[in-house]
Amino acid sequence: MPVVDYDQYKTMLETAYKNKYAYPAFNVSSIETANAVLEGLAEAESDGIIQISIGGGEFASGNYIKDSAIGAMTLAQHVHLVAKKYNIFVALHTDHCKASKLPSFVLPLIEETEKRRARGESNLFNSHMFDGSDIPLDKNIEIATDLFKRCAKNKIILEVEAGVVGGEEDGMDNSGVPNDKLYSTPEDMLRFYEALGKIPDATYMLAATFGNVHGVYKPGNVKLRPKVLKEGQEALKAKYGDDAHFLFVFHGGSGSPKEDIAETLNYGCVKMNIDTDTQYAFTRPIVDHMFKNYDGVLKVEGEVGNKKVYDPRSYLKAAEKGMAQRVIEACQDLNSVGKTLCK
Repeated sequence: MPVVDYDQYKTMLETAYKNKYAYPAFNVSSIETANAVLEGLAEAESDGIIQISIGGGEFASGNYIKDSAIGAMTLAQHVHLVAKKYNIFVALHTDHCKASKLPSFVLPLIEETEKRRARGESNLFNSHMFDGSDIPLDKNIEIATDLFKRCAKNKIILEVEAGVVGGEEDGMDNSGVPNDKLYSTPEDMLRFYEALGKIPDATYMLAATFGNVHGVYKPGNVKLRPKVLKEGQEALKAKYGDDAHFLFVFHGGSGSPKEDIAETLNYGCVKMNIDTDTQYAFTRPIVDHMFKNYDGVLKVEGEVGNKKVYDPRSYLKAAEKGMAQRVIEACQDLNSVGKTLCK
């Protein structure tokens, strides 16, 4: 099926909220990693989200250009073309974008969607994330609100962040952030609801932090408190009624304990980001290939090597397969297996 439209995406998120499961969201930086996500989702019969970061977009544009928006457009176009051949729904999303990077990343992508809509075509991306965690909350909400108005006009879902996701990813280093900043408060969550909720017929997701950290760490190094999400939902319902709810996003899903992942599903988590684990799952088969075919991938001591094993296709196929298996595991963790809405 084609990449989802706005109404299909909203239905996906609300259905996941109602039935206590979530969609895995995978960062990709190449055609091969995008294909791996689609393959894994199809095998799991799960809908899901393909997302591109600033660094991923820059990589996809090539070492010479290094343009994050162009790279993101390239990968999105590929997904639009090949997704029609799959029997699942997929949404396209952009990951963390600070206020300083909006003009060079998210805004050009919204402009591209506006051009496509003017031609009667579908949106290039279904959702974008604005990460205002590095600026004061008032400014974060102000920028998010202005951006949300533009997104709403173009049937784009916006993801915003309250609190800070720790660790380091794609050159964004939050490893020195004070511990209390890693846990969102109900008061901060309510401020986003009250600001963004004023925009009619629009949908947003909230990345409320509960100790989340990018990357994978040894057990005990990361202190997740999923009940932070429960406290936010309870505060919202107490003030605005039982129908009010947040669509929460779980950042830093790689390496997280499965019991913590399961707990977040009870509190309204509908999307979990996975990057580090899929990077490893993609690279591991390549390492295996190189060790097993060392003499064939190198031309040493006058030898000519073995074209069958240094042909990049030989190991990239294995890499895709390895990453696809990790995609299936994520679907299992989030209880989305067999629940595609693509009928």
